Amino acid sequence: MSEENVDQPKQKSMRIGNESGTKTAATQRIMVKPLPVILDELDDSIRLASEAAKDAREAAEEARRAGEKAASEAARVAAEAIARVEQTANNAMQLANLLNLAVKDALVAVEKRLSEKP
Repeated sequence: MSEENVDQPKQKSMRIGNESGTKTAATQRIMVKPLPVILDELDDSIRLASEAAKDAREAAEEARRAGEKAASEAARVAAEAIARVEQTANNAMQLANLLNLAVKDALVAVEKRLSEKP
């Protein structure tokens, strides 16, 4: 060995990377970034995911409340429309009964006149 190599520790030969022995971009990034930086990034990602999940839950709750309000309003409007239709049907039935009575009275009057002898 030469003098230059004596002072340097021997490095074990390790094969890192894909099948061809070359390092991939992901491996290089992981192997280059310090662990505290990676952990900070993980912590930030977890925090952001937690905030996003909280926002999604809040949006879902707001959508549920809006859906319930819309359903309640639709039910109220439908009930009012049904009540108006029922009232119109009742009025029509009363008018039909009155018309029926008037026609019967007119028929009786016509029969009476026809049965009278001149």
